[in-house]
Amino acid sequence: MKYDFLNDKEQSNLIAWHDSLDSNRSERARLRRAETSEDILLTNAFFHFLQKVPDNFPEKLSEEKREMRLFVSATVAGLLAHVKSNNTNHRFAQQLATPIDGKKAPMSELRFQQLQKSPATDDFYRRIIRAIRLLDGNVNIISLANDIIHWHKEFEHQLDRHPSNRLAVRWATDYFTALPKKSD
Repeated sequence: MKYDFLNDKEQSNLIAWHDSLDSNRSERARLRRAETSEDILLTNAFFHFLQKVPDNFPEKLSEEKREMRLFVSATVAGLLAHVKSNNTNHRFAQQLATPIDGKKAPMSELRFQQLQKSPATDDFYRRIIRAIRLLDGNVNIISLANDIIHWHKEFEHQLDRHPSNRLAVRWATDYFTALPKKSD
């Protein structure tokens, strides 16, 4: 799969960092306890994250202010700390619609729409944590990180003029094509 906001080196660094959390449970716990991205900025665990990823992570946001890049990096680190295992079978939004057991999507259409329309960064952060929990922590790490960066880029700036380049449109396409069909 191609990801617009993460290059190959950044992807491998994120996977390596996430794998390192298994041997450093105290860092994972500190990141998980954070309620907002701002809380993460104040942890030692976040500075260890920054050591594992390049200084200009994510590179696609290199033209942005350093403060914004740090905030996005903190959000990525905090949310990925909630992921138990890397499931690369589907993109993140597809996973939210793909039944784990049974015939029901892990995230309802209503909750999915609320996630898409998160009005603030704190709301987005809480809703992504809830989505990760609904997936029992089995999430495509790279897809989620890419989508977090994309969401922040759109939140801080105007939406792309082309609807097909917007995160909400891609998420909706992924979610609704993966959603099990109702048999009436």
